[in-house]
Amino acid sequence: MTSTATTAVTPSLSTKGVWLTLIVVLLADAMDLIDSTITNVAAPSIVADLGADENVIKWLGAAYALALGSLLVLGGRIGDKYGQRGTFLIGMAGFVAASAAAGLALSPEMLVGARVAQGVFGAFLIPQGMAIMTATFPKPALQKAFSAFAPMLGVFAVAGPLLGGLLIDANLFGLEWRPVFLINLVLGGFALVMAVKFLPHVPPRPTTRIDVFGSVLLVVALFGVLFGLIEGSSSGWGTPAIASLVVGAIVFAGFVWRQARTPDPLLPRTLLANRGFTAGLIVGLLVFAGFSGLMYVISLFLQLGLDYSPTQTSLSLIPLTLGIMGGSGIAAALIVKLARRLVMLGLVAMLAGVGLMLVFVTVAGSDLTWWQLAIATLFMGLGAGICFSSIFNTALGDVDAHEAGSASGSLSAVQQVANGIGSALVTSIFLTLLPGGDVGAVSVTLIVLLALLVACLLVVPLLPRTAVAEVE
Repeated sequence: MTSTATTAVTPSLSTKGVWLTLIVVLLADAMDLIDSTITNVAAPSIVADLGADENVIKWLGAAYALALGSLLVLGGRIGDKYGQRGTFLIGMAGFVAASAAAGLALSPEMLVGARVAQGVFGAFLIPQGMAIMTATFPKPALQKAFSAFAPMLGVFAVAGPLLGGLLIDANLFGLEWRPVFLINLVLGGFALVMAVKFLPHVPPRPTTRIDVFGSVLLVVALFGVLFGLIEGSSSGWGTPAIASLVVGAIVFAGFVWRQARTPDPLLPRTLLANRGFTAGLIVGLLVFAGFSGLMYVISLFLQLGLDYSPTQTSLSLIPLTLGIMGGSGIAAALIVKLARRLVMLGLVAMLAGVGLMLVFVTVAGSDLTWWQLAIATLFMGLGAGICFSSIFNTALGDVDAHEAGSASGSLSAVQQVANGIGSALVTSIFLTLLPGGDVGAVSVTLIVLLALLVACLLVVPLLPRTAVAEVE
């Protein structure tokens, strides 16, 4: 799909309309990012309360990210075809309802199912906000809005664990972990009311074609791979795990074959032929997968290995939040000047943080101090903030203007899929090794992540030499 100029038929918003729309879109993205990470801290409490096994820990994050990431591009197409405002409202209402179902779940199966539903409705919700802003914001306001997104999204990503820990230990109304999902009734309800009143209308494009079959193939392929990883790490690499991985790989090959031949691929073929963009996809996939898994493992190590409470775990992640905010600021100031060199700087900072964490854990073990954790997570956050705000801008450096919308949407989808893969794969490594000792398990996991970051550094020279100032 190539984007069409909706701005020609959609009047620009007033200053008041711009701010009200931006608040609505930020609330939607905040709910997405908080819910994608809130189970990092909540998982042990959920598993203990529902009497579930460790498999549920892996699926709590993976189910949401898998559903969201695999349907995100499709959700954007649906918004284009049937109208972005209506699709946004349906997505928000469904997300709130699915959050209620998660908060009221009586079994692990019900909870994972509700997480999938959150992801499905999130795929309807998230793509519409940016599209509406692009169509209705005056150019200067649009640039300011985009410049505010990177640091805000970084804060939202870490707000999930912080909020989750505080809500669990507060034990509101004796509900234990359930308010981590039920809070969306308040946030989402407020956002929904604001959206009904203030979200502008963008004319639909009925001629937009949707590759439903390709989308189904992608969902099946991702599910097969993730299920195989989780099953293999939990129950041994027997027939079910191997068969699932093989089926996932075969179906993914079918997806690639379909995308090479359909007249309306989910990702324009010219983008995949762009070396710089493809390198950005690879680096983004590895970085987001590694960071997602890293946050999950740190949270599990602090609670299962060091006996931290959810609130202590949340407070221990504050340096990470500060690092992300600082890294985002650095990236915003230097992205045009440094481009891919900035990506390399971010990766080096993440390497330093993970390396320090490995040293501290190896030396101190279960006697790890708060200041050691703070130093390591500060570097991790600093590097993550730089990478989050620079990888995509750099990947779009050689992309033609008419493909920028499809490219940025595809990068966002890769980010969500990476979150699911990372939380499943990295926690699988940690939980597989956990019976042999928490210090050894987290040490091996950190070594794997160091190798992942080194692989990213090797790909950086393939990124474009220039970067766009803002992702549009």
